[in-house]
Amino acid sequence: MFLDKLLASCRQNQSLLCIGLDPDPALAPLELVGRADWAARFGQGIVEATADLVCAYKPNLAFYEALGTAGWQALGATLAAIPRHIPVIADAKCGDVGHSARAYARALFDTLNVDAATVNPYLGFDSLEPFLAYRDRGILVLCRTSNPGGADFQDLPCRLDGQEMPLFEAVARRAVQWNRAGNVGLVVGATYPTEVAAVRGIAPDLPLLIPGIGAQAGDLASAVRAGVDRQGERVLIAVSRQVLYASRGTDWAAAARAAALALRDAINQVRELQR
Repeated sequence: MFLDKLLASCRQNQSLLCIGLDPDPALAPLELVGRADWAARFGQGIVEATADLVCAYKPNLAFYEALGTAGWQALGATLAAIPRHIPVIADAKCGDVGHSARAYARALFDTLNVDAATVNPYLGFDSLEPFLAYRDRGILVLCRTSNPGGADFQDLPCRLDGQEMPLFEAVARRAVQWNRAGNVGLVVGATYPTEVAAVRGIAPDLPLLIPGIGAQAGDLASAVRAGVDRQGERVLIAVSRQVLYASRGTDWAAAARAAALALRDAINQVRELQR
């Protein structure tokens, strides 16, 4: 089960930090620029430097797809470098009609063999059902995203079961209902801590993936306080650029480790104060 693997990884590494893997050639370490295999070497180096500090890794498939065949090769090499006890979440944001959703689910869970994937619920339950059928894998449903434009639709009032609420709360309530196999979680942006707290209240037992710390200026302490469950767990604080590109010099791996260590310890300090 994804949740069991996640909790075990969190406890082993004493970490709620999830590092996003977004290989961007414009930000790559200078010593790797121009190499055909730069993205593979970069991903492997980040994993080797941080594997004892994280609860999960989150490769963003768009960055690998943008690199073409070399990107898919880099993704494979990076996935192979991740220790097997650490969960891997494919950040794909899939959401399509049934037959296409089945193909996406096979691609992520059978071909790439990742532990979880982000999915878009806009097309409704039947678009997510093929992912939910993989009962041992995690499905992280976009709920209240960290980008400013998320409010365009996610804050719109709607009615569900006779009650009026913003759309993101309706998504959270539906996700709780869909969690029959214990494999559903939600994505809620750190840039909206009040909404994080609201979602945690609706879904007290679901894991929450919280992006938006660092480059998007979400407040770390507020996100942790709002997101953790009663045991101070079931949250993945997702950070990408702040760790990956801490340095472009020859110390890039060491700098990434230092940034990850500082974030992990800062998260744990908030957890300790809350107990």
